[in-house]
Amino acid sequence: MALLADCHDAWDMPDRSGDPVDILDHDRQCAELLRRDFPADEELQVAGLVHDIGHVLVPGDDAGHGVHGRDAVRGLLGARVARLVELHVVAKRYLAATDSAHAAALSASSRRTLVAQGGPMTAAEIAAFESDPDFTAAITLRRADDTGKVVGLTVHALETWRPIVERVAAAADLAVAR
Repeated sequence: MALLADCHDAWDMPDRSGDPVDILDHDRQCAELLRRDFPADEELQVAGLVHDIGHVLVPGDDAGHGVHGRDAVRGLLGARVARLVELHVVAKRYLAATDSAHAAALSASSRRTLVAQGGPMTAAEIAAFESDPDFTAAITLRRADDTGKVVGLTVHALETWRPIVERVAAAADLAVAR
């Protein structure tokens, strides 16, 4: 929760030329979209809440922010949340290759960083990603990621997410203990 709080007034681009909202606001918007549409999938919601913390951990590394975020949350929030954090970048590359309307609607910042992230997927990459067990959830997270950039949108305070984060963390601890 402290790392998420540090995302207040932190931006995806060090010069603030990227998304129009700070990382904390963006991540809360994503998480709320996912909670609204997938109320039973708290891991997906928490992945939305933490998916861009890699930007704070290693500022300026657009290509690696999913991996940095994955590594930071795996031990606390479990393998699935970590995997979804990593895959939100991969899913962007997939959608850029397979959904022309989605690709055209990417923000200027997302179009710019797509190049650093490997560009649209190749046919072989598409086939491999479509067979990934987390494919559907990763695409869902990505769509929320692309939508959750509304300036001035009222979202719940970060602290309201604590019980959900704690449940996901407790479930991750149980999974490790087994």
